[in-house]
Formats: sequence, C-alpha cells, structure tokens
Amino acid sequence: MTDRYHHGDLRRALIDAAVEAVGEAGPSALSLRAVAKRAGVSHAAPAHHFGDKAGLLTAVAAEGFDRFADALDLAWKDTGDFIDVGAAYVRFAIDHRPYFETMFRPELLHGDDPELRRASDRAAAALHRGSGVPEPGESPGFNAGALASWSLVHGFAELLMAGNFPPAVRADPEAALREVARHLRFDRTPKHPEP
Repeated sequence: MTDRYHHGDLRRALIDAAVEAVGEAGPSALSLRAVAKRAGVSHAAPAHHFGDKAGLLTAVAAEGFDRFADALDLAWKDTGDFIDVGAAYVRFAIDHRPYFETMFRPELLHGDDPELRRASDRAAAALHRGSGVPEPGESPGFNAGALASWSLVHGFAELLMAGNFPPAVRADPEAALREVARHLRFDRTPKHPEP
C-alpha cells in the first residue's frame, strides 16, 4: 500500500499505518521504514515525527488508552455495573487488537511520555471507577481489589486472544466473562456510586 498520504495529517497517516502493521505482525516487528512505505512517505518521515520506533509505538499506545478509556466510561455510564465494564475491556481487546497489544508492552514504549501517562491514567481511572475500590492515588500502596479486578479482565482478554479457550467461550466471550466474574463474586456494587 503506497501513495496514501496526500498533504493531510502526516502524523495521523503514520499512526494509522503503524496500527495496520501491528495488526499484521505485532508491535515487536514494527519497522519505521515499513510504516513509511505503507503510508506512502519518505523513510525519514516517521523518525522526524516520532524520533524512533518506541516513539511511534508510544503514540499508538496513547491513542489506544484514550479509546480504551472511552469504551470503559461508556460501559459504566450505560450500566453502572463493573461486570459490564469488564466485558467492555474484553470487547476492546477483540475489536482493537493492535492498540491493545501495544498498550501493555512497556518495554517497547517511552514510559515517561506525558501523553502516554495521561492516557493510561485515564484508562486506569475508568477501570477502577466500576470496580468498587478506590481509584489510583486514593489509597497508597497495594490495592488487592483493584489488582484482582484488572487481573481478571486482562488475563481473560489475553487468554482469549491467544486462542486458549474452548469454542463455547470464544463464541460469546463477554457472556463467559460475566459468568466467571459472578462465580468469583466480582458482581459487587461500588462503594461510592456516581450520581
């Protein structure tokens, strides 16, 4: 795919090309030269805009965390139910796999990037909002409830995407997650429900 960029938003074109490339081969295999070719720009364009491969992947991850936070916030707004927020987490992983696979690969990213930190904090707050436990920053140190909630939905999403579940679970992963969460008694009401 060449000649895609036509004097529009070069940054957007490069991020879109990177998302496509990650979707095909994963974030570790991303090449700035291949992204440039895919976007139809010079091989120097990605480095000029993002500095290096980690810079481009950081931009992809930051955008992914913002989209992720939007999905979790919408699920919470629509239902006020943590299990539905967890199902939205899994649905995001399925529908936006290239973003999801990049977001949780800190060794490939510039962890000190302000946009990445802002977006990941926003996503964490959206997940914690529905878990019935204090948001990050409210309670210092280890929070077992928040960690358990995140481990459940993230582990489920990772196992699903790796093809480790039987066909019945793969056929309706959100229903399966809801059943697992109820079995583990994650169906609690938040301590501080929003108005």
